[in-house]
Amino acid sequence: MKKQYITLKTVNLKNNCPECYSNEGLKLSFEQEFLETNLYKSITNNTRHQLDCTTCDTAIYPARWTDDIERIVDYHRKTFKPKSKSIKLKKIAWIIFITIDIITLMIILYISGVFN
Repeated sequence: MKKQYITLKTVNLKNNCPECYSNEGLKLSFEQEFLETNLYKSITNNTRHQLDCTTCDTAIYPARWTDDIERIVDYHRKTFKPKSKSIKLKKIAWIIFITIDIITLMIILYISGVFN
């Protein structure tokens, strides 16, 4: 099973970076978990957000956030709409399910006496 996150929304903030004090480099991104196995692809309800500064190339963790940054992040978190949870079966899964259905149908027909 391969877990990865897909970026759904990225917002450039005009607040000062707590590390380098630049007011042009803050980038807030929202991501949603995406699972992929041999049988299906799935989007889950798990989301995360991350604040980075592109000027000094550092991740800004919540302990370093100012009150202004917290208010802006809370606002964007409220307006963020994740994709709905979904599952998409791959071709191999459909082949397995159809094969199982056909075998089950053949067994039922054999037991009921249609095939002798």
